[in-house]
Amino acid sequence: MQQLIDNFDRKFEYLRLSITDECNFKCNYCLPDGYQRTHQKQFLSQIEIKNLVNAFAELGTKKVRITGGEPSLRKDFSAIISTISKTKGIQKVATTSNGFSLQKQAKDWFDAGLDAINVSVDSLDPKMFHLITGKNIFDKVMQGVSAAVAVGFTQVKINSVLMKGLNDTNLNLYLAWIQDKPIQLRFIELMQTEDNLEFFNKHHLSGELIKQNLLKNGWTQKMGLCHDGPAQVFTHSDYQGEIGLIMPYSKDFCKSCNRLRVSSLGRLHLCLFGEEGVDLRDLLSSADDKEALKARILTALSNKKESHYLQQGNVGGTPHLASIGG
Repeated sequence: MQQLIDNFDRKFEYLRLSITDECNFKCNYCLPDGYQRTHQKQFLSQIEIKNLVNAFAELGTKKVRITGGEPSLRKDFSAIISTISKTKGIQKVATTSNGFSLQKQAKDWFDAGLDAINVSVDSLDPKMFHLITGKNIFDKVMQGVSAAVAVGFTQVKINSVLMKGLNDTNLNLYLAWIQDKPIQLRFIELMQTEDNLEFFNKHHLSGELIKQNLLKNGWTQKMGLCHDGPAQVFTHSDYQGEIGLIMPYSKDFCKSCNRLRVSSLGRLHLCLFGEEGVDLRDLLSSADDKEALKARILTALSNKKESHYLQQGNVGGTPHLASIGG
């Protein structure tokens, strides 16, 4: 079987698939002025998604994360989950959501075949949550998190973008919250994009500070699985929950890269940063083009670079994180 392996012997078993770049939040680190549509193209259809995921599965992909924008803005979101979950070879289907529809939809998504969910909660303080997201719906999102746990998701992950002067004082609040809950809390370092240099310089904070704090207080690092994401995960015997740290500016971050991205318009991105992507869409409407699609993906992968070079300030062509699915 052909495998997605690049020139640096990295194996790619994880696909992040965006199904829309629309979002209904105005997070200050991503879309502070709200979503502005910059194209007239339609997002990938269910048929295109089915053909795409089939090709990736035959190349060894085992996990698909459905992203956006906000993926639940698609009215056919549950049907898309079902299509992907039924694909031969796909072992895990996950999504990342802002939680706006989670309370109402958690059971439908679970029943459709969703295995795991990450919810963006950038502060446990309702006022700070409102300030960061532009939405005064903290309680609604938290009720959604509780609903996800109740319907049977074995572990709900919470994403929090770490920002100096905004939510960096919340650590003790977060730790108390996960003490008796099966939740993995993930702090993500703020990343620089084309449109946020001033914000980045003001609010970027290294996750290394939290890592050293955790290790000093009895937390131990857990070994990851081959198709896990880039988080360094820490556990503690006194806590039911876990802490994950995603630190793209850390040394050798790209060494364990195992994921590729496809945008909601059908472009393959080898990295979140630094390149314009390869168009796959002309090969997605018919299953008859599967071998040509696989060949194009493999050819593109041969051009993947060793690093994202974020440390050198390279943000490539990424206007904001919602543009290709974060």
